[in-house]
Formats: sequence, structure tokens, C-alpha cells
Amino acid sequence: MDDLLFALQERLQHRFGNPGLLARALTHRSFSADHNERLEFLGDSVLNLAVAALVYDKLQSMPEGELSRVRANLVKQDTLHRLALELKLTEVIRLGEGEARSGGSKRPSILADALEAIIGAVHLDAGYQVAEALVHGLYSKVEVNPGMAAGAKDPKTELQELLQGRKMKLPAYRVAATLGAAHKQTFNVECEVTELGVIERGIGASRRAGEQAAAAAMLLTLKSKNGTR
Repeated sequence: MDDLLFALQERLQHRFGNPGLLARALTHRSFSADHNERLEFLGDSVLNLAVAALVYDKLQSMPEGELSRVRANLVKQDTLHRLALELKLTEVIRLGEGEARSGGSKRPSILADALEAIIGAVHLDAGYQVAEALVHGLYSKVEVNPGMAAGAKDPKTELQELLQGRKMKLPAYRVAATLGAAHKQTFNVECEVTELGVIERGIGASRRAGEQAAAAAMLLTLKSKNGTR
């Protein structure tokens, strides 16, 4: 495993000063209580900011709403999964026995979450500029073009644009409950629009899917009220 972790750091072009951060980033909750979900939370924010800067620079004539849709396309699970496969995270992800037997090392949600956790770990290990450089390096072979905005408006992006259009704060997401065995969990996620005092829930096979489901529920609620609240 030491050789594999060394090779991963070579692919990342970052040598960890604190190797424990990398080990935690690669640890699924089914393997240990010291798992990667907090790092994933941090990495998600770092990733979004770094990708926002990337599309802002590359698509200078594109308006804000379209930029949001391009970013959504770039940070969605499918894209992160492909990047995780290029980094060969399947070789180093640490899973519990049941999760490993059920093919967890190839599950897109697990690999996408691990990649976000690695980005969060690099941020803690060396600061934002190094983490941003890592993200930009990962996306260096990904074509960023205006066409990415088409069809990329997922529920989270649509909700964000709706609230921004009303000059309101972005929604807050939190995992309200995690149900099921470690290798077959479902995530019950809350979406709250604090200025309206509205909370909706969604359930998914990953935190990301749960957030999308909660955002979709929130959109239905706000649209049913015709924007009068």
C-alpha cells in the first residue's frame, strides 16, 4: 500500500506533509470511524470555488447563470468519477469487508466522494492555492466549453439560480440521517431556505443524490407557492 500511496501522490503532484490526511481521505465509513466524510465536506467547497475560477477565466463572455450550469456539469458525480478513475483511486480506497465484496471500489459515488476528500486533505495539508492548482491540474484535460451549459441544470443549480434571482441566500444542506448497513446506505438530506423558513427533505444512495432530491422537493414547494413568500 505504501508504494501505491506514493504513486498516487506522484499522480496528484503533491507530497503530503501529513500522510494521515491522505489515508483518511481514502477511508470509507465502512472501514473505520476515522473516515473521509468531513474531508469530503471541505473538499466539495474547495472544488466548487476552484472550478468557478476556472470557468470564469475560460468563458469570459458567458453570463452568471450559464457559468453556474457549466460548473454544475464539471463537478457532477460522473465527471468526478472519471477523474477518480484516472487517478486510479480504485487501487487505494479503503473499504469495509462488506462494501468491498459488493464492489464498492468501483462505485461512482464512493470514488467521487473520495476525490473530494483528497482535495479537502490537500487544502488542509498545504493551503488553498495548492488545492486550487491540484483541481486545475485534474481538469487540464477536460474540455471546458459553452456547450456544457445545455442540459446541465440539475435541481441544485436550478434552486440556486431561483434564489439568486430573488436576491436571497443560497440554500443550506445537511445530512439529517444515514440509514442502512455501511455497504448499502441511504442518505436523508435536508434543504433549508432560511429566509423563507422552509425545509424539505430528499433521500438518495449518496449524500450528493440526497441533496439533489432535497433540492427538487424544495423547487416543487417554492413553485407551488408561485414565489409569493
